[in-house]
Amino acid sequence: MLYHQGCYAGGTVLRTAKDLAENNAGARVLVVCSEITVVTFRGPSETHLDSLVGQALFGDGSAAVIVGSDPDTSIERPLFQLVSAAQTFIPNTQGAIAGNLREVGLTFHLWPNVPTLISENIEKCLTQAFNPLGISDWNSLFWIAHPGGPAILDAVEAKLDLEKRKLEATRHILSEYGNMSSACVLFILDEMRKKSVKEEKTTTGEGLDWGVLFGFGPGLTIETVVLHSIAGATN
Repeated sequence: MLYHQGCYAGGTVLRTAKDLAENNAGARVLVVCSEITVVTFRGPSETHLDSLVGQALFGDGSAAVIVGSDPDTSIERPLFQLVSAAQTFIPNTQGAIAGNLREVGLTFHLWPNVPTLISENIEKCLTQAFNPLGISDWNSLFWIAHPGGPAILDAVEAKLDLEKRKLEATRHILSEYGNMSSACVLFILDEMRKKSVKEEKTTTGEGLDWGVLFGFGPGLTIETVVLHSIAGATN
């Protein structure tokens, strides 16, 4: 059980489940991300305007996925392969994103420059993750990025010169459900899978082989997961 990790926890639990599955032959790990962010709801405060940002962005949501290794394809339907995972802490950002449990409930705090902090550090995470694979074109990847908010997505898009369609699945989930903290990346994975089937793409990753899953959260923490799609998305 992992509690109070915030928005990057979706990546953390996938990394943990991957380790459990790979180190226990035949294991199947049920991952459940459940978030009740309505506890942040309260009246506005002139001294804590960042609280309004959280109330405008956040929503409740739950999602589940099964993680295993060496799938039995006669009875199991793999959707994505978790290749590797890494966690990065951005220096001097303690308190940049924070949720504190108090008598009034969960209070949310956000520095105005969080989008800049994430965008300025994200390429380093990509380079470390994909250099061993010989990949340096970020538009050649499919993207599962935690929707911290429109400003974060805009900053990442601009910094990496990403094509607009790369973050379509992320933006769709944000517009439909809000920021559901850890559950978001699982919603986005499912959205991409369904979209790939609908558009008759050759893989679960919109026809692409390699992808990246990003979680952004308190720390300031960036969780990076390298994904490989599965062929035959239309089956």
